[in-house]
Amino acid sequence: MTAKYAFIESEEGIYPVTRMCEWARVSRSGYYDWKNRPQSATAARRELLAAEVKFAFEHSDGTYGYRRIHAQLARWGTAVDPETVRAIMRELGLVACQPRPFRPATTLAGDAGRIPDLVGGDFTADRPGVKLVGDITYIRTWEGWLYL
Repeated sequence: MTAKYAFIESEEGIYPVTRMCEWARVSRSGYYDWKNRPQSATAARRELLAAEVKFAFEHSDGTYGYRRIHAQLARWGTAVDPETVRAIMRELGLVACQPRPFRPATTLAGDAGRIPDLVGGDFTADRPGVKLVGDITYIRTWEGWLYL
């Protein structure tokens, strides 16, 4: 019902309330009762929690998820369920961004020298173990790299 009433309230200046209540199959008195009702204690507490969750998220530079936000709220003395924190973060569109740790490059890019051709294209040998040649060939395919 609340969704129907909220929709009627959002369209109130465009269409007559009586017609919208008929279309939504709700009573006009029920709509006005919903509209004039004071905010519930649960809604007020959830609003306060949303402000605290948003502050804790911004305080962490957007890196805390719902578990860390829950722990931070507990340290601040706010008793709340972790799933409630998760739901509030979802409603507010707060998504944690975990920065990747710095890992230095293993090789430095530089001018690689030309590799000498010691065999010179002649792969024949008079005895085994004189000329050893190796090659790793890989081909990119739709399923990934194919190593031969």
